[in-house]
Amino acid sequence: MTDLNDDVEVPSFFLCPILLEIMKDPVTLSTGITCDRDSIEKWLFAHKKGVCPVTKQVVDEIELTPNHTLRRLIQSWCALNPSSGVQNFPTPRIPITKTEIIKLLNDSKSPHMQINSLKRLKTIVLENEMNKRLMESVGAADHLASILNNMNNSITSSSPARETTPADEALTILYHLNLSPTGLKSLSLNTRDFMETLTNKMQRVTSRETRTYAVMLTKSILEVTDQPMQLTLLNPNFFLQLIQILMDQITKKGTKATLKILINVCGWGRNRIKAAEAGVVPVLIETLLNSTKRRVSEMILVLLDQICECAEGPAEFLNHAGGLAVVSKKIFRVSSVASEKAVRILHSVAKFSGNRSVLQEMLQVGVVGKLCLVVQVECGKKMKGHATEVLKMHARVWKSSSCIPYNLISSYPC
Repeated sequence: MTDLNDDVEVPSFFLCPILLEIMKDPVTLSTGITCDRDSIEKWLFAHKKGVCPVTKQVVDEIELTPNHTLRRLIQSWCALNPSSGVQNFPTPRIPITKTEIIKLLNDSKSPHMQINSLKRLKTIVLENEMNKRLMESVGAADHLASILNNMNNSITSSSPARETTPADEALTILYHLNLSPTGLKSLSLNTRDFMETLTNKMQRVTSRETRTYAVMLTKSILEVTDQPMQLTLLNPNFFLQLIQILMDQITKKGTKATLKILINVCGWGRNRIKAAEAGVVPVLIETLLNSTKRRVSEMILVLLDQICECAEGPAEFLNHAGGLAVVSKKIFRVSSVASEKAVRILHSVAKFSGNRSVLQEMLQVGVVGKLCLVVQVECGKKMKGHATEVLKMHARVWKSSSCIPYNLISSYPC
């Protein structure tokens, strides 16, 4: 808005109580207070303040009522004061309503109207945060999930690539809804076999975008679940699809989300065994070899540490020729968390799979030298303790090595 002349007195009820500027699109809350639409939407959604900015009452009804009378008064006043620096505001856009959203959801149940209705809903959800919350409030998530579930068997690994399907559109909308924790919990609890449906949408036959949305939505659901039993019932195909996404590197978001999912689920039941049996370890090592991102490297080491805690982990780890070298190389080069996890991985391997050939390889690729460095520098007690334990555990094999400092030899058992 252009700066007003000092002699212009703006009626106080023209001003938004949030920014104290003339309202372009005045809307009234359920508390009776009128604010500018953009300001109150940012207040409620971007800043996540669920109370009225004036009365501090909780705003239960998120649908905002346009104050047409006040808007016309403001527009008339602006038109009468152009020489004073007052800008004439155009008529604002007509916002979407719950009634219109419900109609589109109902239309999407009809086969011949489904794809067009879903495309319109996608446009609506991408417009602003207000539309997302309106859609969630009328139960759009459950309806979209039912579309996905009903088409669960329509895509198979042998299906040819094709145009965007209603299921793809429904998944895109669901992802962009940015559901609240309550909405995500409801989605996982009340929608039958929804996790299996998302797993099927991760398959390579679908687009990179669809696969990414499936992974991102899965991550969000698992982060809010309060029923750990669900995490112990994941089938092998779940892990196979996640591993394939890591291999394909579909998107940076997809890779990070996949790693977060695996870290989340591998803490429950036999999931770390399932992940190891599905072949995640060599894929993680290959990804680590090529990774230049600190956060990705850190998550991979956290996950490898989890998997190496089960009997299958160290064995799978040693099947990759570059495992020992790349993990030891990451010590002191990524972060303190990554260094600690890397030492823990080496500790698990040395403890559970430390035969003579493995110990010789640890010496040749610099693992022993790096562990010696760990015990001599300032670092965490646990990290230093694990390194010391490994060195003492295999002292007889490594004692004559030139990489071990003389002052440490005396601490080895005879």
